[in-house]
Amino acid sequence: MILQLTKRMITSVDLRLLLKFSYNMGWKGMRAITLFKKRLKKGELFPAFLMISVTNRCNYNCQGCWITIDNDSNGMSPETLNNIINSSKAKGSYFFGLLGGEPLMYEPLLDVIHEHPDCYFQLFTNGSLLTDKIAAELRKMGNVSPLISVEGLETVSDVRRGAKRVFDRTMTGIDAAVNNKLITGVATSVCKSNYNDLVSEEFVNSCISRGVHYLWYYIYRPVGSQPVTDLALSEKEILGLREFMVNIRRKAPIVIIDTYWDEKGRAMCPGAIGMSHHINPLGAIEFCPPIQFACDNAGDGKDLISVMENSDFIREMRTRITDSTRGCLLLEDPEILKEILVDLNAKDTSGRQSAYEELSKMRVCPGHNIEGKEIPEKSLVYRIAKKNWFFGFGAYG
Repeated sequence: MILQLTKRMITSVDLRLLLKFSYNMGWKGMRAITLFKKRLKKGELFPAFLMISVTNRCNYNCQGCWITIDNDSNGMSPETLNNIINSSKAKGSYFFGLLGGEPLMYEPLLDVIHEHPDCYFQLFTNGSLLTDKIAAELRKMGNVSPLISVEGLETVSDVRRGAKRVFDRTMTGIDAAVNNKLITGVATSVCKSNYNDLVSEEFVNSCISRGVHYLWYYIYRPVGSQPVTDLALSEKEILGLREFMVNIRRKAPIVIIDTYWDEKGRAMCPGAIGMSHHINPLGAIEFCPPIQFACDNAGDGKDLISVMENSDFIREMRTRITDSTRGCLLLEDPEILKEILVDLNAKDTSGRQSAYEELSKMRVCPGHNIEGKEIPEKSLVYRIAKKNWFFGFGAYG
């Protein structure tokens, strides 16, 4: 499997991009984890990696999305985005996840990426706006991997996204990335409506045949203004997803990413262990993307390092969530999560002014912390990687 994957990467990715990935993402990523672990021992709060939502603009309206779509907004100021990136580099962190909305609707995007050739960026996109021209520009820069969302096959994609011909448009975006020899990923939010189609060897093989290099499975969380709780996975389905990933990793020549389990199959939350946090388009420093509350802000030229290191909100969220669960408190006990947020006097950063009300209405859903039913990694490569360098493409939270 490793030899096949290596051959695929060498033959399908621009060599310059592979070298850039190996250094900016690989070597610097491992170093970032080492520095992060040292900071943890000192009680410091700056994470290993940051996820940054650069805009609330989007051309879709997805079920369970936490974003408040605002297509009249200019999004995060380039000055704030550059400050976040430069501050992170000062702490030895060079990897960033760029989210939206749809980040390709953020006009300064390519200009900002161009200013930081020493970094590596993962672009969370629905793929509909990823044209050959844009993919060619990403290839020229060499330090971006598009992660393209596939929320189901033809019919399910349209329902999940609230649009028409979504699947075909997504495939066109994937083809543009692959044809321009980019390191290309596919992400899917696994829910009841797409489970059988996407948690399957057939789907994995279709991604491989299309030229995709990594596949990221994460668990649907019913949040936002249209949560659609009925799409949440059952405990049996979550265990089935975990079992599927553990097995397919041993035979498919594609990297399979998850953010939920360590090498022993124990539940984990990147936010709770401090691995990664999220900054929204207005600069609010949030614990993770779907928990839209904050007490601190990175905008207006503020010293991000000082703000982060002195954040009682981040410190308390890490401690209290870890005390409550190894998994996702948002799913397992939204009422306890609300109590913590109220106690910390956290501000609603959703842009809807209804996040507390939405949290009150959430019902308990199965999470990935299923004690006594842990499924350890069977692949030696994944066991070693997760134990030592669980970072980067698995730092979403």
